[in-house]
Parts: sequence; C-alpha cells; structure tokens
Amino acid sequence: MTAREDVLARIRRATTGDVTAGNGDAGSPVDQPEAGYRTHSDLAGAALLELLARRLTDYRALVRRASATTLANEVSAALGLRGARRVVVPPQLHLALPPFAEVTVDDGLTAAELDGYDGVVTRAAVAIAETGTIVLDGGPDQGRRAISLVPDYHLCIVAANQVVHLVPEAVDRLAGATGRPLTWISGPSATSDIELERVEGVHGPRTLEVILFTE
Repeated sequence: MTAREDVLARIRRATTGDVTAGNGDAGSPVDQPEAGYRTHSDLAGAALLELLARRLTDYRALVRRASATTLANEVSAALGLRGARRVVVPPQLHLALPPFAEVTVDDGLTAAELDGYDGVVTRAAVAIAETGTIVLDGGPDQGRRAISLVPDYHLCIVAANQVVHLVPEAVDRLAGATGRPLTWISGPSATSDIELERVEGVHGPRTLEVILFTE
C-alpha cells in the first residue's frame, strides 16, 4: 500500500457512518463514527518540549529555552541579536521588555504602521509538539492577527504548560476561543510556488523565534 492509499483508507475509516439515518429530514439522528486516530497522548515533560523544539527547528524557526527567572534575559538577548528596537505588543502582554526597546501597544495600528516596526512580541494560546505549530487565539496577550502577520520578526513566548502533543488536544484547549480568529503558525511564512524555490516572508514574518520556558 502506498502512502497515498494509506491516507485515503484512513479517511474512509474515519468518515464511515450512516449519514442517511432516519428519514433524511432535518434533525434526524445521524450515526457518528468513532475517531480512528489518536486524540490523547501521555507524552509530557522534557520529552514533549524537546519534540516541539525539534519540530520548530525543522520549520526553520529559532528556538530558545528559559526558566521563569531567565525569561527576561532571553527576551532581551533575542531582541538585541535581531536588532529589534521598535517593537509592537498586544494590549496585555505582561512581560518585562529590555530598556533599549521602544515598545508600542497596538491600538488598531494600520498595516503600513505595523510594517515600520522591527518586530512583534506575543504570547501563545497553545503549541502542538507533533506538528511544531504555535496557535494564537486573539487573546489579550496575543492581540489582533495583523500584529503577528505584518512585522518581519515575531518573537513568541510559549510556557511549558501550553504545550500539547497532538492536534486534537490543542483543539480541546481552544474550545474557549469560539468566535475569535485563530492563527496557526508552523515556522516562518514561506512559499515554494515559483520554480520550487523557497521564499520566506511572503505572507507573514520572515523570522519566527520561540522562547520555551518552564515556570
């Protein structure tokens, strides 16, 4: 069996059910198939964080590790190395930024205004180790989608207790974000549409840097 055949077979198994149950009228009961994929994982601790770090690196994101006591230093080092002095932040970041940073709290900045900043600093809603994905849910410590899409550099702070192993676990965590836009980030923005040449920064930040910290 080829990989393609395997994927299609799994989809068929996952979607098998009697969708014409009852008389077909609205509100008729429909059999719901049981999930044929993992919805929970016991992977935790250092192994979980290490998997996320590897996946992020695979996507060409930059990764730093920190504790609660070293977080401010790592943020300062990341911004300093990048040369990011003018940074925009969401309304409730609640994070100490270095003295050299000229910090602007987003209050509806235009795309043109955001483009003039060196970078953006946000928190995250959840991170998925299996896929190396960071999810923002528009919360007050993450802000509008625009602030994480327009500046060329995104520094994202992820706490260890926000990391899950599998996508279904992340979806469960995001249940409270109903009605808010979700941004799923797997590495820096990139495309290979033209001549299969990878070009970064086309639809979002050219550089994604993630600080994983344990409280």
